[in-house]
Amino acid sequence: MKKGLNVLIALLLIIGLTWIPTVIVPSAQAVIEPELEKTVLDIIRQHPEVLIESVQAYQKQQQEQQKQVLQSFVSELKTNPQTIIADSPITGRLTQNNVLIEFSDFQCPYCKQAYETVKEFIALHDNVTLVYKHFPLSSIHPQAISAAKASWAAGKQGKFWPYYDALFEQQEDLGEQLYVEIANNLNLDIELFERDRNSKKADLAIAKDMKLAQQIGIQGTPLFVFNGQFFSGAIPLSTLEEALLP
Repeated sequence: MKKGLNVLIALLLIIGLTWIPTVIVPSAQAVIEPELEKTVLDIIRQHPEVLIESVQAYQKQQQEQQKQVLQSFVSELKTNPQTIIADSPITGRLTQNNVLIEFSDFQCPYCKQAYETVKEFIALHDNVTLVYKHFPLSSIHPQAISAAKASWAAGKQGKFWPYYDALFEQQEDLGEQLYVEIANNLNLDIELFERDRNSKKADLAIAKDMKLAQQIGIQGTPLFVFNGQFFSGAIPLSTLEEALLP
């Protein structure tokens, strides 16, 4: 009986939301037929537990799918890290183990704190590969995308990492003047730098990193993936060292 109600409610909701007779009104908004709306609402009121169970089943399904995506990501990173690294900038000795993936935002204050920790960690351990992935949170950090594009352009001239250092070390001054100033200090070809950072390729590269971050469920920065573990926030040095493989 309950299964039948589930099916009925699902069908009514689908019909009610996707195939409802409409009338054209000046605002061009669809109007639900009153009788159909009343029927759907009456069934939901009489059997709210079925609707709750349906929502819970959907949430569980979503969680299982997310878990599978994470497992696939971790497995791929362990067995074939180059597919995850792709064209992202790397520093340190490229190894099969100890590949540290950093999803970060140049305007995020927590990312700056983590930057200091990661820099120390890489200096202490020469068997770690650091991989940078862009995840600019433009809704709260207005300079995040511009900074990401500038760093990508510097990377096209082989200077991503010194540009990365300069952005984090001067985070409070992010803006057009700083981006060009850093480029000049690093002796970049300014004409090429400007063309690259304003190119479609820069947009696509950053969007690719953001898509990967969203696929594995990242919602904030910084986020680190290291030897099968996920770490968020300004993590201490000891946390990374505990995850380090020989």
